[in-house]
Amino acid sequence: MKAAVLYEFDPSLTSPQYVRYEEVPDPRIEKTTDVIVRIGGAGVCRTDLHIVEGIWRDKANVQLPYIMGHENAGWVEEVGSGVEGIKVGDPVICHPLVTSGHCLACRRGDDMHATDSKFPGINTNGGYAEYLLTGARSLIKLPASLTPKDVAPYTDAGLTAYRAAKKASRHLLPGEYAVVIGVGGLGHIGVQVLAALCAAEIIAVDRSDMALGLAKECGAHHLVKSDRTEVDQILALTGGRGAEAVIDFVGEGDAVAKGLAMTRNGGFYYIVGYGGKVEIPTIEMITSEKTIVGNLVGTYPELVELMALADRGLVKLATREYRLEQANEALHDLHHGKVKGRAVLIP
Repeated sequence: MKAAVLYEFDPSLTSPQYVRYEEVPDPRIEKTTDVIVRIGGAGVCRTDLHIVEGIWRDKANVQLPYIMGHENAGWVEEVGSGVEGIKVGDPVICHPLVTSGHCLACRRGDDMHATDSKFPGINTNGGYAEYLLTGARSLIKLPASLTPKDVAPYTDAGLTAYRAAKKASRHLLPGEYAVVIGVGGLGHIGVQVLAALCAAEIIAVDRSDMALGLAKECGAHHLVKSDRTEVDQILALTGGRGAEAVIDFVGEGDAVAKGLAMTRNGGFYYIVGYGGKVEIPTIEMITSEKTIVGNLVGTYPELVELMALADRGLVKLATREYRLEQANEALHDLHHGKVKGRAVLIP
C-alpha cells in the first residue's frame, strides 16, 4: 500500500519534507478482534506537527520510521475471526484508541486511560496510508448521511472538543458566558457543541480573522481579536466578572495566563491545547476558587453522541481536502495557519 512515512524528527519544522510518500507492506490481521479499514479520510492534526518536532518521542515511545494519522474513517476491508456485528464494506469511524476492553478503565468506559492500549498514529502506525489496522471495539458504523472523508477529524479534534464543551455545558446557564480560545480545527467544533448543548453566550477568541469568521458561521455570539487586549475585552463583555467557563484550545504562549484571567471567580478553565504551563499562586487558587480541568480526547460513547449531533446537522466540520501524496503540503499549510477548519488526507 501507499503511505506517508515519518523517518526523522524536525524540531524546528523547517524541512520542506516531513514525510515520504512511498510503498510499504499492507497491515495484516494479527488478533481475532482485529479489523483492517480502507481509509476514506485521515485528519491532519497539530499533534502530528508536535510528533514531527519530537515532542512525543519519550511520551509515546515513538519508534521511527512510522506512519502518523490518528483521525481516521473509512470502510471495513477485512475482519478477524472473532469479530461480530461489523462486516466488510461497512462505513466506519475509528475511535482513536485500540483497547482490549478487559481492564477496569475500559469497563468503566474510560478507554483513554486503559492499562493496555494502542493509539494508531501516536505509538503505532496510523492512517496516513491506504489501510489501517485497528480493533473491532474501536469502530462506530456511520449513518447514511455521513461519509468517511467528511467526518474523519471528529475522532480526535471533534471528540476532544466535544468532551470539553460537554463538561462546560453541564453547568452553563442562560445569561452566562463561555469563552473559546482558539477557534481553528478544534475550536470551531467546540463552538458548535456549546451552541447545541447549552444556552450560554459564546465568545470566540483568535488572532486569525479567518478563524473568527468561521466561529461566527458556527454560532459564536461575540468575536474577540487576540491582540493583547483580549482579557480587557472579555471583562467588558461580561460586566467585569469574567466568563463562567473558558475552554482553551491553544494551551501555549500567553494563552494560559490570559485564559485564567478571563475566568470569573468560581468559574471553570478547561485546558485542551498543550505546550505551555499552568502557573498560578496557591493563594489565588484559594481566594478565586477557580477550577482547572484537563481534557484528553474522549470516550467511545462520546464519539457516538457526537456522530448523533453530526447526523442531525447540529455540528459540521469545515475541511480542506488533500491527496495522500500531498501530506507534506497539508502539514506545512497547517503549520503556517493556512487551513480553514481541518485538513483531511484522502488516499
